[in-house]
Amino acid sequence: MTNRALDLHFAGPLVHPAMPASWTVVFMPDSKALLGTGNPVKVSGTMDGHSFSATLMPSGENGHFLSLNAALRKLVGKQIGDVVNVHLTERST
Repeated sequence: MTNRALDLHFAGPLVHPAMPASWTVVFMPDSKALLGTGNPVKVSGTMDGHSFSATLMPSGENGHFLSLNAALRKLVGKQIGDVVNVHLTERST
């Protein structure tokens, strides 16, 4: 596995997608063009200044979404509807 540096910033509200409804996610618009793929992408970076590693999942609409588990939601102190700022710094391939 190799890592590549990234410097991508985006912000968006936390939402519950239609399926599965128990997830909390933030969408990354236009990510298919930015990342060059519509496939899942392993990334790391910061969310509201807190470090994380996760997999961006394709949304099927030229973008990806990032799912936030309970620990990450608690760490950033945000709820559904709140905007988070994401800085992607590394991509694993």
